[in-house]
Amino acid sequence: MKVLVVMGTRPEVIKLAPIVAALRGKLDVRVCSTGQHREMLDQALGFFRIQPDIRLDCMRAGQSLNELSARLLTSVDQVLLEEKPDWVLVQGDTTTAFCAGLAAFQRCIPTGHVEAGLRTGNLASPFPEEANRALLSRISTRNFAPTGRARDNLLAEGIPARSILVTGNSIVDAIGLVRASWQDTLPQLPAGLVADAPQILVTCHRRENFGAVMLDICRALRNLCARYSGYQWVYPVHLNPQVREPVMNELGGIPNLHLIDPVDYPTSLYLISRSTLILSDSGGIQEEAPTFGVPLVVMRSHTERSEGVDAGFATLAGQQADDIEAAVRDWLDAPERRKALKHCLNPYGDGRASERTVQSLLGQTVEAFGG
Repeated sequence: MKVLVVMGTRPEVIKLAPIVAALRGKLDVRVCSTGQHREMLDQALGFFRIQPDIRLDCMRAGQSLNELSARLLTSVDQVLLEEKPDWVLVQGDTTTAFCAGLAAFQRCIPTGHVEAGLRTGNLASPFPEEANRALLSRISTRNFAPTGRARDNLLAEGIPARSILVTGNSIVDAIGLVRASWQDTLPQLPAGLVADAPQILVTCHRRENFGAVMLDICRALRNLCARYSGYQWVYPVHLNPQVREPVMNELGGIPNLHLIDPVDYPTSLYLISRSTLILSDSGGIQEEAPTFGVPLVVMRSHTERSEGVDAGFATLAGQQADDIEAAVRDWLDAPERRKALKHCLNPYGDGRASERTVQSLLGQTVEAFGG
């Protein structure tokens, strides 16, 4: 049986890498890279030692989502004709995932959707990811839901129960692979960071935070850096000009704020593990932080990962500066609250998501995550 695994962004590589590793030796695995996020994609591929069998060149400077979608759909369709896979495996909610799933569906090839069922209920937040994942669930043969809540979201939309398997999130598996590598050598901290200084990590890159919202977030960060000057604030700034330009203009020159270039995945996890608190609009970090027992302020109005909020790991602060500052104060001024997280179970997985996914593809009986 041949499985074609399609990936185009760093998060897709991270969450599909342990599944690719688990598939090898059991099935004929072919990896297709669309290059949707070329630089950060290649970085992750290198770390996980994945050499794509097929490389597509789908990115063009300044292209619209429709142009990207058309190019992806046509390119992946050609790959399907040449490879003739028995299954196509995609992850998450990117344009790559949706277009690969649609191409497979229209060729009547079974599709497995890893991390299916995440929902905010708002098609504009995140955009266009909420639509991508909802549409993908309708056309997927098998929906690999990371949690019971994701399964419930799918059932509420009329997705047949027989097509859903709760696996846990494969990001927990990926983190296990990365942490194992730390036994030999710890990642090197970016230049300028002090190893023994208390640290707060910031990431912000989502489309819905561009423009005036980004400027408001910068105002909150400026105020927080001044209020909590004893902390080393670390912000790996995304390469997108709509993020990079306002951040550099508004936050440059703050003594305890380190504006650094994006880091590779092992270094990103190392920064998470060393942090007292994280401020982010990222989806992946909402899953990664609980693995290390680190609290998180989510700078979004909606989240598809409410398990972390319900388990006490995260605060959904919204996008307004005053609300973000209040949420940060609630965490930094309550050390006992932060300490309690070290003893809480990770609501996102147990490190066996890849194993369950492969067992399902092989037609074996699988015990779902969470019982």
